[in-house]
Amino acid sequence: MNIALIIAGGSGVRMNQDIPKQFLNVNDRPVIVYTLEAFQKHSDIDAIAVVCIDGWETILMAYAKQFGITKLKHVIPGGDCGQASIRNGVYELEKHYGKEDIVLIHDAIRPMVSQEIISDAIVKAQKYGSAVAAVPCAEAMLVVAEDAQEEEVVSSGAVFPRQQLKRTQTPQAFPIGKICAVHRKAVEQGRLNSVASCTLMIEMGEQVFFSAGSEKNIKLTTTEDIDVFKALLQAKQAEWIH
Repeated sequence: MNIALIIAGGSGVRMNQDIPKQFLNVNDRPVIVYTLEAFQKHSDIDAIAVVCIDGWETILMAYAKQFGITKLKHVIPGGDCGQASIRNGVYELEKHYGKEDIVLIHDAIRPMVSQEIISDAIVKAQKYGSAVAAVPCAEAMLVVAEDAQEEEVVSSGAVFPRQQLKRTQTPQAFPIGKICAVHRKAVEQGRLNSVASCTLMIEMGEQVFFSAGSEKNIKLTTTEDIDVFKALLQAKQAEWIH
């Protein structure tokens, strides 16, 4: 089985909004609904679970009913950081599914995830034991000095060849038994605030494999990202018309 685990535990501080960014309305539809619909309509996704910010569970269920998200089977409390939220999610899924079943961990605020990205994540995770959506790095990458101000260009001297770099996205897919074992090992070692599942895997000595990502698979972090999302939606609608 393939289970989508949607991480919607964030409060959206950088949006400067009272409403968590995953519940903001864009074109009369909450951001999280776009994300849920992508997994709902994929034929190889058997179930959807959401790690939900405290107090929004009832609203989430209402949206699922309103927009026909019939695959939503689990709503799980969030943690005090991203790693804790993911850990809560995979531990809960472990109770309901087999160790070899695949969990696709995905940000609720990446609503433009395509069917092709989801498919490739499933295939790669089944074949290699992990799949991290990623895109090539097109920019020159410099290491910034620790005491540098945001507007300063202060490099410590290191330059990374961009052909050796990838920008990771979600979904990030793993067998449930594998990702749960890695989280338990991390807890034992006191590694409790890794920035993503892929970085946690690396920190725990595991190898990860890349799957297809896309420049359109944007993460809605700032208000500017919402403008880009609206433009992408408009472009997609124009494609349907033609």
